[in-house]
Amino acid sequence: MKKKQLLTISDLGDECLAALFQSTAALKKSPSAYHRALTGKSLGLIFEKPSTRTRVSFEVGTLQLGGHPLFLSSRDVQLGRGEPVADTARVLSRYV
Repeated sequence: MKKKQLLTISDLGDECLAALFQSTAALKKSPSAYHRALTGKSLGLIFEKPSTRTRVSFEVGTLQLGGHPLFLSSRDVQLGRGEPVADTARVLSRYV
């Protein structure tokens, strides 16, 4: 089975989005139940536009769930500059 790449929110179907919002509600209701949900996981963070609040909230949230955030700036990845976005997504999905 071929994995589907998530490049934008619109790549998610209605059922997946509904499940995502249900998970979010459960996490907000009982944060301690998810305290170590990302233990042993790395999360690659790539943002289209720089945003201190967004970056900090994702990094802190990942750490609070036991994961390791990895911020990749435009200087770190070649998105749209010699390497197709799909190729970058495929490679990063193998590591993070």
